[in-house]
Amino acid sequence: MREYLKFYIEGKWVDPVTPRTLDVINPANEQVAGHISLGSAADVDRAVAAAKKAFTSFSRTTREERLELLQAILAEYQKRFGDIAAAVTEEMGAPTSLAQNAQAPIGMGHFATAIEVLKTFTFDQDRGATHIAKEPIGVCAFITPWNWPLNQIACKVAPALAVGCTMVLKPSEIAPFSGQIFAEVLDAAGVPAGVFNLVNGDGPTVGAALSSHPDVDMVSFTGSTRAGIEVARAAAPTVKRVHQELGGKSPNIILDDEILGKSVAGGVKHVMNNSGQSCNAPTRMLVPAARMGEAIEAAKAAADSITVGDPAGNFRIGPVVSQVQWDKIQGLIQKGLDEGATLVSGGVGKPEGLDKGYYVKPTVFANVTNDMTIAKEEIFGPVVSILGYDSLDQAIEIGNDTEYGLAAYVAGADLARAREVASRLRAGQVSINGAGGDLMAPFGGYKMSGNGREWGDFAFHEFLEVKAVLGYSPKQAAE
Repeated sequence: MREYLKFYIEGKWVDPVTPRTLDVINPANEQVAGHISLGSAADVDRAVAAAKKAFTSFSRTTREERLELLQAILAEYQKRFGDIAAAVTEEMGAPTSLAQNAQAPIGMGHFATAIEVLKTFTFDQDRGATHIAKEPIGVCAFITPWNWPLNQIACKVAPALAVGCTMVLKPSEIAPFSGQIFAEVLDAAGVPAGVFNLVNGDGPTVGAALSSHPDVDMVSFTGSTRAGIEVARAAAPTVKRVHQELGGKSPNIILDDEILGKSVAGGVKHVMNNSGQSCNAPTRMLVPAARMGEAIEAAKAAADSITVGDPAGNFRIGPVVSQVQWDKIQGLIQKGLDEGATLVSGGVGKPEGLDKGYYVKPTVFANVTNDMTIAKEEIFGPVVSILGYDSLDQAIEIGNDTEYGLAAYVAGADLARAREVASRLRAGQVSINGAGGDLMAPFGGYKMSGNGREWGDFAFHEFLEVKAVLGYSPKQAAE
């Protein structure tokens, strides 16, 4: 049983101002796995004050000092790698293989990336008599979700530290264990007091207090579009910078060629990864209408091959994160049936033999139209919707017909045609033929999927202000 009842503020583990605890549920067995304290606005005030105080000195550190700090964090992270992976499995149900091969490593990846970017990043330049300086924005508030906990914590913390910002982190209260260990890593690495602070809590209390706090200069939020809107509203009166990485309903356009079956199978398996709990999952699959039968056959075979079970076992996917999430997914699967989509595989209820735990059947619907609920709403579960198209222009039109624009996918043998389709899709990141992730590539969305970009050097700019100093070089001005 994990007991994480203190917050990390100004380099120390401290008790909350007002004691209040929350049970953390293991989604694989529905049992209480531990407890955390829920913070209040008073705890946020303490953490923000610590970050504001630390900013005065940390913002003036040298590139070399921050490189040394990032390298120390990376070394400590590696020491705690096994603990972090185990925490992710316990808190949100990621299979052990996924936690060890993806969930935990990606946190290390963002720190390694920040180190490489920082080595050569340009903070200052002269333009004639004017000097342009990029300076740390100040105190940052980070509100992160439960689905890829280390990814979303590290992709904010690493670049913010790299440029000289200080911060307060509120990890998801649903999956807070890995965030606690992350704070222990930073403490062991010698992060100066107040530079990094952690306060656990829920969105309406701690999240709202951070978003509206007058001494927070920037808030970075990853989560649902609905919650992102509330963060922006809370931040508006103080005119702070708001960065959001929100929901998605990503199209996956399968081209009409000889590898259609392979492309369909790959797309289905991609969605099922992490039990479908990825904001950029390719959940709307578009296939040539004339080949719908072939696509259904390939999709069914792929979905039926996905094994579901205890995250500690040799299964492809584990449970979804909570009862709330399970209920939402079941409601949307039923909605697909009610609205007339063709059920290809899966359906409502739990997989056979899995009575305990929040397990969902890998589900595929075909003959879906873009006006159906399952084609419009983000399900955030292992559910694929297959839509038909009559022409490539129509496929692109359908693909762009969504309020989201986080990611998109194109699959086909003709690379030139795939590139052309990619250029016409309104999304922040487009993947061709299942290309893997690139930590140097910008990540973020169009439309209601958010604003700004994370990852690589693009992330650095999110945490910087730009200052122009006129007359910096008076001799050039005279000339």
